[in-house]
Amino acid sequence: MEVVLLFSPRQIWYFRVFGVQVQIEGSGDSLILSMSGPECCSNPPPLNPNAGAGHVEKLAGLDSYIAGSPNSNLTVLLISDVFGYEAPNLRNIADKVAAAGYYVVVPDFIFGDPYNPENADRPVPVWLKDHGTDKGSEDAKSIVEALKSKGVSAIGAVGFCWGAKVVVEIAKSRLIQAAVLLHPSFVSVDDIKGVDIPTAVLGAEIDKMSPPELVKQFEEVLTAKPGVDCFVKIFPKVSHGWSVRYRNEDAIAVKAAEEAHQDLLNWFARHLK
Repeated sequence: MEVVLLFSPRQIWYFRVFGVQVQIEGSGDSLILSMSGPECCSNPPPLNPNAGAGHVEKLAGLDSYIAGSPNSNLTVLLISDVFGYEAPNLRNIADKVAAAGYYVVVPDFIFGDPYNPENADRPVPVWLKDHGTDKGSEDAKSIVEALKSKGVSAIGAVGFCWGAKVVVEIAKSRLIQAAVLLHPSFVSVDDIKGVDIPTAVLGAEIDKMSPPELVKQFEEVLTAKPGVDCFVKIFPKVSHGWSVRYRNEDAIAVKAAEEAHQDLLNWFARHLK
């Protein structure tokens, strides 16, 4: 869906139609209106319920991929994109974070129903009606409560695309101690205004869901908060989803993804203690 409108300064606005993010971007003397969809869901991963070195168990009633020692008091919560918790790259990231000494939890917030781009009868707006980030946020709160009941002393959360909005919501409630947002979707400047915990935002140069202009607005809001540490980085020559939907045979893509993974590990080393 695309509409051209007259306008002068370059700005970006976001609103929702039936729960789906709509972006209006001004460039020169026109505006482009577009709905989230193809970019958010491009390059789908081959799902594998047996991927990773960890195991699946129930936590707060949700199937969750678990990696790392349960004796660790520091937990990292990974929240997936629309393709869910069986994505091999996502589980490999979980294993990498676990190897750094954290107890890692990757819940199935979409209940075994990942987005399927081949299902023409269920496009993104329809799928999102069943799997809105508002429901994901409530489920995430239950996961956090379950972890705290186990004696966890500090929790960090990482959100990819769809999952970034969920992380922002639990960050607003100060349920976690540190956050990392990677190529976020559905996150607005107003959302970021409500966040006052250490937050890292890793964006892509090529990203209609969170273009560099919007990520820079996030940075302006975060850096203006006294006493709130932030780290914002825009990765050149990569597209939305690069950190988790890369192909292992693409050496350049792997290198960029690994740089992002190291950035998130560095962030938690600073703020999750």
